[in-house]
Amino acid sequence: MTKIADAASEFLSNRRVAVTGVSRSSDHAANTVYKRLREQGYEVFAINPNVTEVEDDTAYPNLAAIPDGVEAVVIGTAPAHARATVQECIDLGIKHVWMHRGPGGGSVDPEAARYGRENGLVMIDGGCPCMFGETSDLVHRIMRPIMQMTGSVPRKIQTGGR
Repeated sequence: MTKIADAASEFLSNRRVAVTGVSRSSDHAANTVYKRLREQGYEVFAINPNVTEVEDDTAYPNLAAIPDGVEAVVIGTAPAHARATVQECIDLGIKHVWMHRGPGGGSVDPEAARYGRENGLVMIDGGCPCMFGETSDLVHRIMRPIMQMTGSVPRKIQTGGR
């Protein structure tokens, strides 16, 4: 088991990050993550197969379409799409995956997380990158301990293969 803060730090050490589920609607949770990573100097890529542009940036239909690939992925789609994204990460050799979860169910699919771990991925299944490190903001820092009490943000994560 790894403390969530350590797993978040490792995830955020990757500077090329894709965010799935970035929408034409700026109030979507994936858009918040996308914009915050971009503001903090990450080279961030929006994944949305239904549009060619979001947040004034190019949107890609899938992870394989990103020139030169990425090091990490934030899943911000419905949980039903998580397994396919995890499989694409495995196929492309992307080792760090974060399934976003704010209040409510978020993007977490426990079976997809288990499958990713079994295939050597570091899976963070809950919480938000905006709650940790340089990407955090006051609102997310306040939300984190509250959401840890409810279980929406794990205190520890299982590492790959366990």
